[in-house]
Amino acid sequence: MPTPSNTPGTPTASASTKFGSDAAPHPPVVLVTGIPQSFLSRRLLTALLTQHASIDVRTVVRESDRERARTFLSELPTEQRKRVRLLEGSETSMDLGLSGAEFAALAEEVTCIHHAGLVRHPGTPKDQAERANIDSTREVIELAEQAPHLDKFVHWSTTLVSGAQRGVVREDELSASAGFRSPVEESLFRAERLVREELASEKRVILRPSIIVGDSRSGEIDRLQGPYLLVTLMLNSPSELRMPMPGRGDTPLNFVPIDFVVQAGLDIAADARSAGRTFHLIDPNARTARRVFELIAEATGKPLPRGFVPTNVATTLLRIPGLDRFSDVPRTFLEQLATNVTFDDREARELLDECGTRCPTFDSYVDIMVDYVREQRAQRRARHVETQLGDTDPLS
Repeated sequence: MPTPSNTPGTPTASASTKFGSDAAPHPPVVLVTGIPQSFLSRRLLTALLTQHASIDVRTVVRESDRERARTFLSELPTEQRKRVRLLEGSETSMDLGLSGAEFAALAEEVTCIHHAGLVRHPGTPKDQAERANIDSTREVIELAEQAPHLDKFVHWSTTLVSGAQRGVVREDELSASAGFRSPVEESLFRAERLVREELASEKRVILRPSIIVGDSRSGEIDRLQGPYLLVTLMLNSPSELRMPMPGRGDTPLNFVPIDFVVQAGLDIAADARSAGRTFHLIDPNARTARRVFELIAEATGKPLPRGFVPTNVATTLLRIPGLDRFSDVPRTFLEQLATNVTFDDREARELLDECGTRCPTFDSYVDIMVDYVREQRAQRRARHVETQLGDTDPLS
């Protein structure tokens, strides 16, 4: 099975020197945002600690998330855990919710910022999306502007900033002319625009992964959304039912496994040539929506899709017996199926080809994805049974 050539744990030559003591004028200290909520942030933090033995990591954690963050860190090797410091605050508050002395100390020591804690879930309410994406970006930028030893600000954006745009989207392009399909997309667009406008080009790197899915080797993911909802739908559908496609299915669906995203992002950020540039982290061999449906159907042992329903009337599927669970698929994901857009990645390929870091094709890990969903369903059923048994008093 194809996997990223440089997996977390195997640093590239450029990555291993960038954060070394010879490369920085100050002992390397990296701020990672989004801990513990963001799956991307957790995987990124783990990869940084694994690949760079010389760095320390800082992360700002809300009081309500402190125990969850400590649980996450407790799963790391002792040596890595010792290099992480949790600062109690809030990334959406003034000065990150830190005291004046704490904020000044963090600004003095930080040499690199990975702003990865952005909210991408399409169902996030507008006010929450604006706080998580716009307010947090503004506060982290303020820290960057006051950090005398800062070498690089890595903004983990997304291809969703292109909104409803169709056709080919270039990496240097940021346009709102086609509008947005959700408040989340608009907030992500505004956050990236802030980074472009407020930070000097020699300091910033912007990364835009497409739709992030689980690990291509283990299937691990934190939330069953997007294509995982299609997997769940097919697993729960009657075995003889042929589902129609929501839309013609001829648009490309661009998925990227989390292991590829993290390694590609680290490889690019560690390259001096990345300064001031934007990079699409995508699958250059993206499958069409129909082919994705077919591959999932094959992996779940269900009949291939038959026919199609126009996307704008896809809600009629809710009235088809056996397909009531289709209501779990967000409207914005259906709109993605109908948006014919291709993301140019020539800037990213220029750097990643030299590292040998390549995105696995969807075909190579769809079975792993389906097996992971099956396992999660089985575990949920087992927990439900245990709960039911626990509620029964055998002596009553």
